[in-house]
Amino acid sequence: MAIGAKDFIDKLLVEKYAQEKVDNHDNLESKYSPNEVMDVMNLASNNALNYLKLAQRLSIVCYAVNAKAAKYEPVVLAQ
Repeated sequence: MAIGAKDFIDKLLVEKYAQEKVDNHDNLESKYSPNEVMDVMNLASNNALNYLKLAQRLSIVCYAVNAKAAKYEPVVLAQ
């Protein structure tokens, strides 16, 4: 499989942008420090964990409310 321009328009685009610089690798210093990134990741994971714990407790409470509100009637078995 060949890589390159397949038609006239693609060929013109390749010629036009062949010498363009698209990435700036001169400045490799990050905007954010590693500690800031780790702090944000820690907050996100804590939020997700708290959500899961709350959802679990809520499902237990809903199950208990539904079980308490259910009306159980004795079943008479025919003999």
